[in-house]
Amino acid sequence: LMERKTRVKINRKEFMLAKLRKSCSCTPKKLKNFVMDFLPVLQWLPKYQCKEYIWGDIMSGLVIGIILVPQAIAYSLLAGLKPIYSLYTSFFANIIYFLMGTSRHVSVGIFSLISLMVGQVVDRELLLAGFDLNDDVPSALGDGSLQNDSHSNRTAFNFTIVGMNAECGKDCYAIGIATALTFVAGVYQVLMGIFRLGFVSMYLSESVLDGFATGASLTILTAQVKYLIGIKIPRSQGHGMLVITWINIFRNISQANLCDVITSAICIVVLVTAKELGDRYKHKLKFPLPTELVVIVAATLVSHYGKLNEVYASSVSGVIPTGFIPPKVPHFSLMLRVAVDALPLAIVSFVFTVSLSEMCAKKYAYTIRANQEMFAVGFCNIIPSFFHSFATSAALAKTLVKTSTGCQTQVSGVISAMVVLLVLLFLAPVFYSLQKSVLACIIIVSLRGALQKFRDVPARYHVNKVDTLIWVVTVSASALISTEIGLLVGIVFSMLCIIVRTQRPRTALLGQIQDTSFYEDDLEYENLSPVPKVKIFRFEAPLYYANKNYFLKSLYRLTNLDPNLEAARRKKYEKKEKQHLKKGDHTTVNGLGIRETALQLVPNQTDFQALVVDCSSISFLDTTGVNTLKEILKDYKDLNISVLLACCNPSVIDSLKRGGYFGKDSGSMQEMLFYSIHNAVQFAKDQK
Repeated sequence: LMERKTRVKINRKEFMLAKLRKSCSCTPKKLKNFVMDFLPVLQWLPKYQCKEYIWGDIMSGLVIGIILVPQAIAYSLLAGLKPIYSLYTSFFANIIYFLMGTSRHVSVGIFSLISLMVGQVVDRELLLAGFDLNDDVPSALGDGSLQNDSHSNRTAFNFTIVGMNAECGKDCYAIGIATALTFVAGVYQVLMGIFRLGFVSMYLSESVLDGFATGASLTILTAQVKYLIGIKIPRSQGHGMLVITWINIFRNISQANLCDVITSAICIVVLVTAKELGDRYKHKLKFPLPTELVVIVAATLVSHYGKLNEVYASSVSGVIPTGFIPPKVPHFSLMLRVAVDALPLAIVSFVFTVSLSEMCAKKYAYTIRANQEMFAVGFCNIIPSFFHSFATSAALAKTLVKTSTGCQTQVSGVISAMVVLLVLLFLAPVFYSLQKSVLACIIIVSLRGALQKFRDVPARYHVNKVDTLIWVVTVSASALISTEIGLLVGIVFSMLCIIVRTQRPRTALLGQIQDTSFYEDDLEYENLSPVPKVKIFRFEAPLYYANKNYFLKSLYRLTNLDPNLEAARRKKYEKKEKQHLKKGDHTTVNGLGIRETALQLVPNQTDFQALVVDCSSISFLDTTGVNTLKEILKDYKDLNISVLLACCNPSVIDSLKRGGYFGKDSGSMQEMLFYSIHNAVQFAKDQK
């Protein structure tokens, strides 16, 4: 007999007060620890091993910086903003994560999925404000200035409607929406860090995240097709954007710009070939080929000297001014408009950052602090939002490149930020003639990894059919409805799958493995011996209100006996026999004597005298679950069949005790509860 340990009762009030006093106290040591925890760079930078780490950090920083510049310019198309804002975002995110991040290898900055989510909100608000979403409306920024100008779009919006006094053009309003959205998302992330709500990420399973990323990749791909072929179609908004965009593309396919089509074909062939060669010979290359930069430089030179914009009307990036715009506080009135949109953005940004941080930490044998990562990515959004930047996250592709090029610490992030700063201060105007079709090619080729997930569907289906179904549903919802709703659908559907699996779990009758004290499912294994006069029932899920009926139905079906029906049948026979006895007839209606009838009342189905319930897979019981077990205990007892419980965990035992399953004083507990199935079977055999 195993005895439970007696728990020491804790005075919860005293415990909470002591914890509160400790949290609210402020000592120099505690203040120092707080600052060191809040800025992890103060812990690891003094211990930086310069000779060992510096060259790897410089190399990876330069490579990421070279990749970051063309990607930042390209992803501005997704966000519906000017390229300069993408460069600002890449610069500030790297600096802030260097100070606050706990991962040594993650590359934080502009990310295609986050840019898409920002762009969808920006486009919606521009439409509501009455702006034209046509990308090619002439801009009044020819002098390199980014000052507000009402002539930058045909429709000017007066901000007095939303509590602002100045009249502002399309570009000004777009970045105002983006910074407000970014600020609110960052505040959400910081609040989640303060209240330790990182557990929210647990509800985003791998299948949901993969499906969300793949569905969003289809949306990104669709949004770039018009740039690939050089047609002018309205930017679709709302649900079903993917389908509407493809309809508009095919309706306007005759207007395709031949120059853009040829440029796109050449760029895609070059980029894909370089990626494939890089993947094939990556073990021989010390760092990945800077193909995107080469393509952008070559395409810019060809476009500039070939006058592709003037001669062939090919759409180009336009003016990218140098320097920094004075910081500006995001408008509170705009924050109220995007507060709901910021929540999924905050969650997705955090989840991708933490999952990549954990992946790198596991690979290189160090630890991260998920809560600090929440603060880091939160302030990577809050602080840059004052400097005309938009939302950021960790990016898988750049993180993998960073680790493969010898990165040791986040010093590499500072090097990458310096490369971006060089472009911001001196080189940005060089990209004036860069065709948008080239940027679209870079975006589409960068989606290669996410789109290749479709090839993994058969293998995924072979491993787990339910996870594959979750992936398919999330992909479909993200692509065909919208990215935010797709994420919500994926989370809800994955939870429903868990609920359904606990509502209808596997059930089985067990047989004994010959010459052992172990028992297994007699439908799954051969050569199992049935235990005479004993039925062993296994239920592979928690027993709670949602699966109570399934538990009872499965039990009655597998044991081939419903105690309620059997009790009713016996009462019916007893009633008839009493009626015959009152008439003085000592033979029953079926011609048998009373003694023979009494034997007949016990049907052939009750070929067992004990029911053993294997509770090893029952992780918890709610009130309904306890009452269900009490119900079967009573019902089978009326048929002279004992019910024995085996392999209950302490939580289940406590629930049974509190529910009065073992009686008032739990005196019969030793005859009803056993720590192994074999003990219960032996006890049942010894019963008369």
